[in-house]
Amino acid sequence: MYHGATEAFRELLADQALSPDQVSFSSVLSACANGGGIDFGRGVHGHAVKLGMASTLDYVRNSLIDMYSKCGCLDEAMKLFDSCSDRDVVTWNVMMMGWIESDRMENACNCFRAMIREGISPDEASFSTVLHALARLASWGQGAAIHTLVVKTGFASNRCVGSSLISMYAKCGSLDDAYRSFEEAEDRTNVVAWTAMITAFQQHGHGDDVIQLFEQMLREGVEPDYITFVSVLSACSHNGLVDQGFKYFYSMSPKVTPGSEHYACMVDMLGRAGRLDEAKRFIDTMPIRPDSSVWGALLGACRNYRNLELGDEVARRLFEIEPDNAGNYVLLSNMYAYHGRLEEAKEVRRTMESTGLRKETGCSWIDVWNETYVFTVHDRSHDETEQIYEMLGRLKELVKAKGYAPDTQFAINDVEEHKEQSMWYHSERLALSFGLISLPVNAPIRIKKNLRTCGDCHTVMKLVSEIFRRKIILRDANRFHQFADGSCSCKDYW
Repeated sequence: MYHGATEAFRELLADQALSPDQVSFSSVLSACANGGGIDFGRGVHGHAVKLGMASTLDYVRNSLIDMYSKCGCLDEAMKLFDSCSDRDVVTWNVMMMGWIESDRMENACNCFRAMIREGISPDEASFSTVLHALARLASWGQGAAIHTLVVKTGFASNRCVGSSLISMYAKCGSLDDAYRSFEEAEDRTNVVAWTAMITAFQQHGHGDDVIQLFEQMLREGVEPDYITFVSVLSACSHNGLVDQGFKYFYSMSPKVTPGSEHYACMVDMLGRAGRLDEAKRFIDTMPIRPDSSVWGALLGACRNYRNLELGDEVARRLFEIEPDNAGNYVLLSNMYAYHGRLEEAKEVRRTMESTGLRKETGCSWIDVWNETYVFTVHDRSHDETEQIYEMLGRLKELVKAKGYAPDTQFAINDVEEHKEQSMWYHSERLALSFGLISLPVNAPIRIKKNLRTCGDCHTVMKLVSEIFRRKIILRDANRFHQFADGSCSCKDYW
């Protein structure tokens, strides 16, 4: 598409009898945005300026901002955005999406607030975009404030906005608010709303509710789509419903063609049930080429069932499929370490580092009084660092009194004492300590982490929920963990 669009635009410029209009410019800029053609896009920008279209025609201007944003040139997008004296709602929406695509969610939210201050009325896309950003930030308080604005402006009945509200609340850890938004939806034929709620239940480990809502959806005549089945199969996997999972999987055809996500759910389901050999045979008979999600599901099962032989084979396949994913190297290294094969564990790490890969730094977010705070490993940048570390020391003594013993396979230092000490400075524990000293006694503590939480932090979270009688909601890279009374909703498999 990119090459076809650029060639057509070149031919248009070469034909002296013709001149590109705003549709021509917007079409080729869209192709540049989606094809990463920043150099050609800059050339198109130059032609638009020559013809006086870059600043006078909203359609072209917005397409330019979109192109620069999607190509990762935020400075140029912002420069163009700031130069606009008559920004409309579409211009603001495009800029918000640019921030999101660059993984700068707080900037997207600030952009939305600035739009409101300038007196621009948000539309369906504005609300859906900012709710998506808040969901990524897991910022419940700010999301609830946007919900109030949604109601005031009459968008509560909008299908797209309603589904975005469900997803936002679910990803902020508030399943009750998500379900309330679903119940308030006026259009019961909206498959997106049904799927959003089914996905919310699945993410929070409420497998029974997923199945119940899915069956209700079928009874009401709403046709499930590709994404609906991903959530339903995932729920069957997490609940150990192997037979029911296969029943739903085979019911998809012919209306929905199974994709890699569905096959990954089936492999995960067999893996969670301990049927690793059967999972491997299932992969071998797939009609489509298994991708990293499928092999990754099997590798996770190998880790949890300590099957090093199969795990090594699967990990090496993943090294070929996604050579830039450091997580696969880390997982295999940890498996070797667990089995006491420390030299092989170090060799895997050395191989990873020799390719220039580094494990992504752990980072956790927590919302306190509608403000988002970020913590990294060993973080000492917070104004209340002293109090946070004092609470951390207190937690260590309290959980040890409850029988906690550190699982040092999740630390890579050689000296056991240093291993234990390093784990106590993981980002989610710092966020937890801050939540305990900053939030009201009965308020749930909501934390988001960019990586899979380690098993040792998971154990600490369970014990802290019991000791302090607090509900702790942790959203990691894999799923939601709801800790209460010493247990987790994931049933210790994630």
